[in-house]
Amino acid sequence: MEQAFLDAVKAGSEGEVRRLVQGSPALPGAKDDNGVSAILLAAYHGKREVAAALVELGAPVDIFEASALGLVDRITALTGEDPARVSAYAQDGFYPLGLAAFFGHLDAVRALLAAGADVHAEAKNAFKVRPVHAAAASRNLDILRAVLEAGADPNVPQQQGFVPLHEAATNGNRAMAELLIEHGANPRLANEAGKSSIDLAREKGHAELATYLGA
Repeated sequence: MEQAFLDAVKAGSEGEVRRLVQGSPALPGAKDDNGVSAILLAAYHGKREVAAALVELGAPVDIFEASALGLVDRITALTGEDPARVSAYAQDGFYPLGLAAFFGHLDAVRALLAAGADVHAEAKNAFKVRPVHAAAASRNLDILRAVLEAGADPNVPQQQGFVPLHEAATNGNRAMAELLIEHGANPRLANEAGKSSIDLAREKGHAELATYLGA
């Protein structure tokens, strides 16, 4: 039944999730083989309604779940009880500030930074994601600005040598590119495939952005 429950969570089948929990109230606390909680599974699969339902059904909400869902009051309570939580890592290698940034929760990002979150933290998995990468992936300029103003390095690489400006160039996001360059991003840095932000913008058909980056 636990696997059926986790499958329903990933599929976004809220009705099935509720039905299974009705028959087995302990299910909201289930984790997958990698130790990822049901709430985080729902978030990772873009099933925010299911994630909210799981909270309602009593699923445990630790610092990781609270960060992924943007639950500022819960973040504040948890870090108030134990300040070390802000620097904790989940079993899948991700950490609170990265989760809040990736899922686009500006107030949660601010709360975590205020609680002492490390803006230079790196995921303990193959992705090597830092808060600045998570912010760029979310395409939220306010979050990206918050981590940059907190001291994040815009030129630090993640998996395969990608830096945040590569993300902006690939997506043709001029506003993000400008923000990153204002904070010292180097448009000529290449990824492991040898492609710079200028190259990526040009390859994706963003000619104006490529010209701006190459100026």
